[in-house]
Amino acid sequence: MNNRVVITGMGWITPMGHSIEDVWKRLLGAESGISQTTIFDAGSFPTSISAEVKNFRLSDFIDDIGPHGGAGRNTMFALGACAQAWKFAKLDSAKLDLDRVGIYLGSGEGSLDFEAYTGAALSGWRPHTNDVDMVKWAQVAFERMNVVRELEQEPNMPLSHLALMTGARGPAMNCLTACAASTQAIGEATEILRRGDADVMIGGGAHSMIHPLGVTGFNRLTALSTANENPSRASRPFDAQRGGFVLGEGAGMVILETLDHAQARGATILAEVVGYGSTADAFRITDQHPEGEGAIAAMKEALADAGLSAKDIQYVNAHGTGTRENDGNETGAIKAVFGDVAKACPVSSIKSMMGHLIAAAGAVELICCVLAIRDNMLPPTTNLDNFDPDCDLDYVPNRARKATVNVVMSNSFGFGGQNDTLIIKRFKEVPHNR
Repeated sequence: MNNRVVITGMGWITPMGHSIEDVWKRLLGAESGISQTTIFDAGSFPTSISAEVKNFRLSDFIDDIGPHGGAGRNTMFALGACAQAWKFAKLDSAKLDLDRVGIYLGSGEGSLDFEAYTGAALSGWRPHTNDVDMVKWAQVAFERMNVVRELEQEPNMPLSHLALMTGARGPAMNCLTACAASTQAIGEATEILRRGDADVMIGGGAHSMIHPLGVTGFNRLTALSTANENPSRASRPFDAQRGGFVLGEGAGMVILETLDHAQARGATILAEVVGYGSTADAFRITDQHPEGEGAIAAMKEALADAGLSAKDIQYVNAHGTGTRENDGNETGAIKAVFGDVAKACPVSSIKSMMGHLIAAAGAVELICCVLAIRDNMLPPTTNLDNFDPDCDLDYVPNRARKATVNVVMSNSFGFGGQNDTLIIKRFKEVPHNR
């Protein structure tokens, strides 16, 4: 089979808010969701700023939060975004064949509860204990830590919560490809629908790494901005003064359906997914290939999958992290793929305003692409004041732009050299020749 795949719902929980329309308005207004970190005391860290999700209550999105009590930030964001997307798509579990509804999630580790974990590990443990002592230790450990939150460290836990909430019993998969995870998840969910293994797929990602271990790791990699004195201007993709990304958190989810299923239930179709490319650099554990070989291959693969050429793309939502390596490499990769039309195609990065949501970034950025098509508006790259001569494309600097937007490319490039590209287009009632 070769089903056409469409997007019928979307939802997000972001550092700039939790409503599709409110966040989109703020992005077009070039606002920022970056501020001083409050989740933990980061005053002694080289980076003390982040893009935190604020004022989030799971009860605002689902009626029965009981089954999800104690879930960590990672899972709660996933639940909120999924519930929002499910409602947006006007799905009703009672009217669906839930064996044909699946989930593909991109997520990573949950936020670590160091105090609970340490307390559990040290509460009465002694080597060479007998069975009675072991049972006593387990009982004390159970009392000292939130078991559900500790299970959050298993990356499939958010996925399990989503299945529980929606009743989805179809394909259930999780990928951990870092910054490319939710783009890969949506791409692979599309493939499941294309081949007829499901009618509906929930695709997206969730992540929260704003904790001491996450910040320490990225600081040691020198990947984070240290412009702590001016948080809203710290993320500067493609700018000559860029100094690293700002760590964010959140979730983004889309509802994907086969065209036949969506039309049969009278769904409103937001966009069509027409191209997907996925590659690995096989270069280094953290660095991208300096010549962008994997990124180039992913974009070319997505174009071939869509049956399009680079001149058909009217906007590229860039990975655009604000690190020196990524922005230069991505610019070079786009130029290699787009050739003579590279400088005529607008490119922008919402990470300048929202920070880098890691595993959730790609899904949130794809939602921006859907909205760009809907409104014929391009979100800007903010803080782009000092143009880097090596970054010489049209990055929609500092202000949103009205434009004709029918076909969009979205890039995500993850630590470890994972590269994923999606292409979506305005839906039309015509056969899609692939």
